[in-house]
Amino acid sequence: MPRPPEPSRETRAQDAELARQVSLRRVARLFRQDRRPLAVVVAVIVASSTVAMASPFLLRAVIDEALPQRDLRLLVLLAAGMIGVAAVTAALGVVQTWISTGVGQRVMHRLRTDVFAHLQRQSLGFFTRTRTGEVQSRITNDIGGMQTVVTSTATSIAANLTTVVATAVAMVALSWQLALVTLVVLPPAVLVSRRVARMRRELTAARQRELADLNVTIEEGLSVDAAALHRTLGTGPALVERFTSSSARLTDLELRSQLAGRWRMATMGVVFAAIPALIYVGAGLPWTVGTLSIGTLVAFTSLQAGIFRPLSGLLDVGVQVASSLALFARIFEYQDLTVDIADPDEPVSLTDVRGDLRIEGVTFTHPGGHRSALDDIDLTVPAGTTLALVGETGSGKTTLGALVARLHDPDAGRITIDGVDLRDLRLADLAGVVGVVSQETYLLHTTVRENLRAAKPDATDAEIEAAARAARIHDVVAALPEGYDTMVGARGHRFSGGEKQRIAIARTLLRDPRVLVLDEATSALDTETERAVQLALDDLARHRTTLTIAHRLSTVRHADRIAVLDHGRVVETGTHAELVDREGRYAALAA
Repeated sequence: MPRPPEPSRETRAQDAELARQVSLRRVARLFRQDRRPLAVVVAVIVASSTVAMASPFLLRAVIDEALPQRDLRLLVLLAAGMIGVAAVTAALGVVQTWISTGVGQRVMHRLRTDVFAHLQRQSLGFFTRTRTGEVQSRITNDIGGMQTVVTSTATSIAANLTTVVATAVAMVALSWQLALVTLVVLPPAVLVSRRVARMRRELTAARQRELADLNVTIEEGLSVDAAALHRTLGTGPALVERFTSSSARLTDLELRSQLAGRWRMATMGVVFAAIPALIYVGAGLPWTVGTLSIGTLVAFTSLQAGIFRPLSGLLDVGVQVASSLALFARIFEYQDLTVDIADPDEPVSLTDVRGDLRIEGVTFTHPGGHRSALDDIDLTVPAGTTLALVGETGSGKTTLGALVARLHDPDAGRITIDGVDLRDLRLADLAGVVGVVSQETYLLHTTVRENLRAAKPDATDAEIEAAARAARIHDVVAALPEGYDTMVGARGHRFSGGEKQRIAIARTLLRDPRVLVLDEATSALDTETERAVQLALDDLARHRTTLTIAHRLSTVRHADRIAVLDHGRVVETGTHAELVDREGRYAALAA
């Protein structure tokens, strides 16, 4: 199999720059809420390491005193001490694992929920620019890849560092000359681990990027709509080939990531293993014979083996932390996104909402757009009346409806309800005041009942049924074998377009909004279905302030007022009869 292509120099540079921007101090702040449990863990680790240091001294006493002197009582006491040390360190290890794992899992939980909640607050522009699979990959794969580092790194560093320090002190106490020989390998070991860490960091960034691409391919190939599209276009084999190529690149990156620096680290392992052998040889040289007791030599070599394990652990942790910086960079990049549509610092509460809607001097340009989607729009919709927006595709109708629902904020001007700027309302309060029914109805992959209850979690079954009757969908749902407990399927594929629209209308009725935005809610329906849905919409709009966006002028004839938009500007306003008599743009559209 040919080697997958390398990421571009620009991509590698971007990943490296992101990783460099991540400070270990910011990573450490993730543990701020768990300082006390971590302090307990550190105390347990120090206690465990201190107790464990008694073992080599007990061993030296066994070899140099108890065995040569045949002192059975001393031998039993020393053996009991060794067993006691093992038991205490094992018990402390269990406590340490229990507390540290709990801390790590809480940190992971907060990180996942914080990122998810922050992304929920992003504007529609973010989701328009970002691939769905990319978002999912960062929340699941990137945070999942950080789990080992988050859950065990702090305790691993504390445990290994404490063990190394305690062991080094014990080694110096036994023989400072042999301790110097042992510790001389530390500088090259640190240098090797730093180089390996740098290699793995770059490969980790490339691996996560490729994993995100793989998730995008899955999302684009295995959703209901995508499956239907690829089946009708015959593009299934090409999609499989694309997935296979991406998977092959990911496999190669995983292999390279695991093997990166292994030879260098293995060489250090050989050096660590060779040091005890050299000490044994040195102890047997003619000019050193008799300077060390056998017990001291055995105790020292056992300590030496004990220091190399945590030392290797520290080096490995350093490599893991450095390579995981690429993951932290990707997550922090999402956490640092600016929230365009946010709750105000001092929100205003609306009481006894009438529904007077005013659009005053509103101008808006889509991010990256070259011209204004809306330009100095002034419209008034008195409470309880209907304003219809008509115009050709691209005239700005849907954009204006999105601004009323505050899916975007205007660049200039303001939109008010009962004289209160939408930006002064909490988003949750605004969602209770403004309801939206659009052409693209999104239903959750759950039951009909839970889809309706999403609008009002505390709604009773009687309220749900009443809303469904008002939306003229109750008879359809009740006729199903499982009634309101019927699963709607992915994106509502269990129901027809008209049925989905009426379920959406029932969902909006449950919220009982005073202001309603109907965004081409019947444009994709056949004539008979449109008639049924339009009756439901008429009932929904009764006694509410309604902004109706429509292509079919037949649906807006009875609106209290009609505004004609052209290239983001209002060019005509009036009733249907007035605009037809005027023989302007509306009359041309109606012809």
